[in-house]
Amino acid sequence: VVDVGAQVAGQILSFGTDSHGKVVDYGSLVEEGTVLARIDDSLYSAEAAQAEAQVHSARANLQRAEADLEQLKAKLQQAERDWKRAQKLGPSEALSQASYDSYQSAYEVAQANLAVGRAAVLQAKAGVAQAEAALRRAQRNLSYCTIRSPVKGVIIDRRVNIGQTVVASLNAPSLFLIARDLRRIQVWVAVNEADIGKIRPGQPVSFTVDAFPGQVFRGEVGKVRLNASMTQNVVTYTVEVVADNSDGRLLPYLSANVRFELENRQGVLLVPNAALRWKPQPGQNAAAPGGDGGKSPSEPGVSKEVRGVSRVSDKDLGMLWVADNGGRIRPLRVRVGLSDGLKTEVSGEGLAEGMEVVVGQQVSAGQAKGQVSPFTPSFPGGRGR
Repeated sequence: VVDVGAQVAGQILSFGTDSHGKVVDYGSLVEEGTVLARIDDSLYSAEAAQAEAQVHSARANLQRAEADLEQLKAKLQQAERDWKRAQKLGPSEALSQASYDSYQSAYEVAQANLAVGRAAVLQAKAGVAQAEAALRRAQRNLSYCTIRSPVKGVIIDRRVNIGQTVVASLNAPSLFLIARDLRRIQVWVAVNEADIGKIRPGQPVSFTVDAFPGQVFRGEVGKVRLNASMTQNVVTYTVEVVADNSDGRLLPYLSANVRFELENRQGVLLVPNAALRWKPQPGQNAAAPGGDGGKSPSEPGVSKEVRGVSRVSDKDLGMLWVADNGGRIRPLRVRVGLSDGLKTEVSGEGLAEGMEVVVGQQVSAGQAKGQVSPFTPSFPGGRGR
């Protein structure tokens, strides 16, 4: 997003037009160099005209100084010739001492006058340069009265109205906010310092926004900003995620829920994490362990909860409780794989897609009853996140 400001003070006279001939406003598409607004330039036009007149005056002074310098050069040449003739004659009956001294003095004065003339030319040249610099400054200020778009993009905010006076000071007042080409967007993600080592450029990313429930958008990690921020002793790094937005649905400043894909699994079975945590209460209608290689129902299931996506050691096992045809539940020991914090990859004998597993229980009329939930690969291709 580019913040377009004013570099001079004045009253807003008018707004420019976009490529369709409409007055620029919220949502207008603009090209680089498109006129966004015009500030009253009467004062700056007068200053530019005055600066131009000063340039002409300075150039005239320079011409006069250069002409005077030429005259001084001629006078010096004449004084030098007279002084040389006087030196040949010397003080004598033909040339008195007073005349001799007069020629010498005239020559020395002519030399001094020439030095002064040269200094006057240099001063006049400096005056011209100063006047020309003032003219350029005045012309630049005059050009600033026309506010142009520095980039190609879409206007997402207009903060001034016609007739409003803007005051330029140390900080240029903001007039427009322009988002660059929204066909390619960035998502800025704050990642905890404990997880930043898992992030790398080019890493696949998926994210959702509240504006489009159920819609998953794809992108990849662009770069990790090295400047960390600390809030209440929690250190986070900003990760830039780039994503395609050719359809223009994603708008600036939308909040996003982001998942970084650290590893990928194809064709795996997933179960809710709650199924790995649940175990029956004492006296609940559960089959005895055995037969399927399961362990005692009293043994707790093993579930390793981590932030984001993580790999669980092959030695880590978990316990699922599944329903049989008679309505009883029985334990089933499984091997736990990748987890995204909501669902976990599982494998082992006796598992099948569509099998119902217990994820919790509810008490109704004094009887505890397990709740079951079928599990299938949650993501296309069984992707773990």
